[in-house]
Amino acid sequence: MKVLAPCPGRVFPITEVNDPVFAGEIVGPGVAIEPTPVLTTVVAPADGKILKLHPHAFAMLTSEGIGLLVHLGIDTVKLGGVGFEVLAEEKSVVAAGDPIVRWNPAEITGDGVSTTVMVVAMDRPAGSAIDPAIGQVVLAGDTLFSVDA
Repeated sequence: MKVLAPCPGRVFPITEVNDPVFAGEIVGPGVAIEPTPVLTTVVAPADGKILKLHPHAFAMLTSEGIGLLVHLGIDTVKLGGVGFEVLAEEKSVVAAGDPIVRWNPAEITGDGVSTTVMVVAMDRPAGSAIDPAIGQVVLAGDTLFSVDA
């Protein structure tokens, strides 16, 4: 199953993010994106159902039964939703590319806050993201990595 980029930016290894839980792939394998610093609509990385939706993060279950987490920034929960506009609804069924959240990474600031976006295949073994787009600059909808269904 292909996992698509939810936003534009430069892809780098999730093991290099400044968060031990994501860097240790404790939630699961994936990639990190240094997002393009412009007003951006973050989109669903696959077809599925949104299980949990916060302004700074959402979790979904794909139609193939794989859990995906898209986390917009590190410590962005501290912002209490400021700077994020939720465009979807929890429990809704979405198609890859459907709008979920709008934000402008250039306007996200705060003590210890980072705009790095993590895209994770939840509850999968560390290192099991296949052919990650490391080093590439992607647009929303480009392939980030694959996972076995």
